Amino acid sequence: MPLTRSPFAWSASKLAAFLIALTTLFCAFGGIAHALEPVKISREDTALDLTATTEIYSGRSEAFQVSTAPGADGIVRRIEVRSSTENHQGDWAVFALANVSGEQLDRVIVAPHFRLVNSKLFWPDLGSQRMLSITPSEGFALERLPSDDSDVFQITLNPGAVITFVAELATPELPQIYLWQPDAYKDTVNAFTLYRGIVLGIAGLLAVFLTILFVVKGTSMLPATAALAWAVLAYICVDFGFLSKLISVTAGDERIWRAGTEVFLAAGLVIFLFTYLNLNRWHQHLGYATLAWILGLGLLFGVAVYDPAIASGIARLSFALTATVGIVLIAYLGFNRYDRAILLVPAWLLILVWLFGAWLTVTGQLANDIVQPALGGGLVLIVLLIGFTVMQHAFAGGAYQQGLFSDLERQSLALTGSGDTVWDWDVARDRVVTIPDISLQLGLSMGSMHGPLRNWLPRLHPDDRDRFRATLDVLLEHRRGKLNHEFRVRAEDGHYHWLSIRARPVLGANGEIIRCVGTIIDITEQRNSVERLLHNALHDNLTGLPNRQVFLDRLQAILLMADTTTARPTVLAIDIDRYKQVNDLLGIAAGDNILIALTRRLRRLLRPQDTLARIGGDQFGLILMSERDPAKVADFADAVSKAIMVPLNYGNREINLTASIGLVSWLDQEQSAAGLIDDAELAMFRAKKEGGNRVEPFRPAFRTSGSDRMQLEADLKRAIERKELSLVYQPIVRLSDAEIAGFEALMRWDHPKRGNVSPTEFIPIAENSDLINQLGMFAFDKATSDLTEWQIQTGDLPIFVSINLSSAQLLNNELYDDVRAVLNKNRCDPAKVKMELTESLVMENPEQARLVLEKLKEAGLKLALDDFGTGHSSLSYLTRFPFDTIKIDKALVRDPSDKRGILLRSVITMARELDMQVVAEGIESEEDAIQLSQMGCDYGQSFLFGPPIGSESIQRLLKERFPLMKRA
Repeated sequence: MPLTRSPFAWSASKLAAFLIALTTLFCAFGGIAHALEPVKISREDTALDLTATTEIYSGRSEAFQVSTAPGADGIVRRIEVRSSTENHQGDWAVFALANVSGEQLDRVIVAPHFRLVNSKLFWPDLGSQRMLSITPSEGFALERLPSDDSDVFQITLNPGAVITFVAELATPELPQIYLWQPDAYKDTVNAFTLYRGIVLGIAGLLAVFLTILFVVKGTSMLPATAALAWAVLAYICVDFGFLSKLISVTAGDERIWRAGTEVFLAAGLVIFLFTYLNLNRWHQHLGYATLAWILGLGLLFGVAVYDPAIASGIARLSFALTATVGIVLIAYLGFNRYDRAILLVPAWLLILVWLFGAWLTVTGQLANDIVQPALGGGLVLIVLLIGFTVMQHAFAGGAYQQGLFSDLERQSLALTGSGDTVWDWDVARDRVVTIPDISLQLGLSMGSMHGPLRNWLPRLHPDDRDRFRATLDVLLEHRRGKLNHEFRVRAEDGHYHWLSIRARPVLGANGEIIRCVGTIIDITEQRNSVERLLHNALHDNLTGLPNRQVFLDRLQAILLMADTTTARPTVLAIDIDRYKQVNDLLGIAAGDNILIALTRRLRRLLRPQDTLARIGGDQFGLILMSERDPAKVADFADAVSKAIMVPLNYGNREINLTASIGLVSWLDQEQSAAGLIDDAELAMFRAKKEGGNRVEPFRPAFRTSGSDRMQLEADLKRAIERKELSLVYQPIVRLSDAEIAGFEALMRWDHPKRGNVSPTEFIPIAENSDLINQLGMFAFDKATSDLTEWQIQTGDLPIFVSINLSSAQLLNNELYDDVRAVLNKNRCDPAKVKMELTESLVMENPEQARLVLEKLKEAGLKLALDDFGTGHSSLSYLTRFPFDTIKIDKALVRDPSDKRGILLRSVITMARELDMQVVAEGIESEEDAIQLSQMGCDYGQSFLFGPPIGSESIQRLLKERFPLMKRA
């Protein structure tokens, strides 16, 4: 019988339909989830993507109600699921499955923790646990299967069953949910595991290999490449889930690790790009920018701990920015023929392709299961290609192509480092190009010096044009050799610049020169320096006059011409009287200005054929060719003397100078230039000896005095060997009680033929020869030996000995050692020895004097500044040098003016404030001695207290003055 429905049954079905519609409407408007369309599953379905059919409900309560999909009977049921954890955020996912086959189906539901697809560029989804549990509308909660990188649940669907599943989510995002046939899922996992293992192995071997290369080779690019390889290895270890096999990592920790490896990868790419291209070589600011970039990425490691999403987003942006900046730099340096940039092009293009694919992936435009592991493999491929590129440089030199690139790099860097300009002359087209444009260096508009070579000729110096043209013609004619030419080019400001071209010709197939390529540099400074050196070698630096050697050469040339002409030169030797005193009084700067002023005056007296030179410190030489008549020569010499006598004003002071002039005319044709100058100087010395301020013509008798000076020098040398020299001692008296406090050692020479020779005569001779050091050490040895003998004979007396120090001794580096040796030999107490030196002596070399005096002071010697008050800077020496005593010069002590007392009292008071003793020289009367004592002067020295006497007389004197000291 056909089936029929009762009226009641019909009414019941209508009622059920009505209730279903009402429930659906309530869910839509009341906030309760409505029923789903189930996904039909058959036996042949091995993998289904449920992401699109899964509905996500966020921010719901811990108790979630949902209407199930209509079952086989068409009835929609309502179920309620409660969260399995406390503080659940209320995020749920709902999907329904329908088994349309006639048999039971076993499946697994898989939700990966991380999926690169659609993870976003900024604030990316770095992965997390996705599903806490899944509750079906029928039966018990699904069983979770163990997995490190996914949430996997096993389900069983009966034939014809329609089941709604409610998943409790850990996060609002569910990137992907798959339904897998169990065996197919295992096969897929195993296949990806094999692929990941291969990629990890290659990446690990590559990182280790590059690290070993760095240890072996040590070039800077290898550690940067190794760091990039390790960064890629760390990234794929996290991305492939290998990290969880090594250490225990939670889903939250994995987000930190993933962000950290992305930051590491971004930093590694920046470091590699900077190191490989050696960017600090091109511009220093690139180094600063890179350092700031790397430091910023370093800070992201700390940010990754607190907010991995922000750190990852910035790292991804940095990676993309590095790739973009890198292609710009590579293009720029490639066009500038930098071979490293050219070799990096393939690898960088692969980086850009990878970056484009990664952008499509994270934005969801490229979505499949293969793209994520493929991008990981792409990173390893990039490092492999970069490693191959780096190895080309690390082990360059074998292949021709590698050698070519290495040579190009060296030549480019050498040219860039030297700052030279490339000069390229295309002979066939007659076009000159300079790189960089040399026109700018000359102040011309850009490209002014480019074009045909003939355009250069108008700007060349007139004296250089023909030579420049001839040089190029010879090169083109011979078709070999080198171009090495210097010439002058007029700049825009009218000044000429010296340029130097060094180039080689390039021959074509027909043997003709087609190009000439080399460098062109501006050598103006070098040429000016050479000219200055040549000028300084031949001229006096201060006055600009020829020096003694040039003066001698010119005089010799004139004498050679005089043999064939009627020319009769006259030589004048001009010495400024008292110049040293003026120099000491006013200072070196004043002395220099005086010499310059005198040079100008003398030049005004000369004619073109005359020559003026500076042949000594304050000595001028003059070759007079314009006058031959003896009377006119004498008038000229008088004019020179009067020109020097004209007063000079310096520092509001009037300075009056005179000159001693020696004059000699050339009469003997056998006489040389050197002999003529010597005769003029002998005449000048005679004029100086006669008091100066006079013109002295040369007479042959003057040569005898010169020989006397040489004889005296020889006699002095023998006197040292024969011990003809002796010391006398002048007493130094303590003014407070008129008791002897010490002695000053003075040298005397008893010549066997000439008798007593004054120290003022033989000391200058010794200073101008090598004898002064011997004299000085003789005086020191003799004085300390006598002092020791006095102490032995009379007892330990409170006396000292003052010994004068010469300038040659002060400049002797062995003075300190010699003094110590003599003191030890004579067993003399250094505290009882005073070394005296004058202000003018110290001023000759202040720094050397300070060093020597400090060492003498350390040895225990006392130091006295002699002739105080006669120099121009006495006060400064009191503070700069370690003096214990100052000796007031007799000129100040005997000063007849009314201000004498004020000056003496000021000097003595200042010395006492500086804790220094004062010795007054040249005291003439007892009244002066009493007055000086009342002022606070410690000692006095003059003939008033006794003349200089010998050592034996000093010994008797001491026994008389200190009769009880020996017995005590």
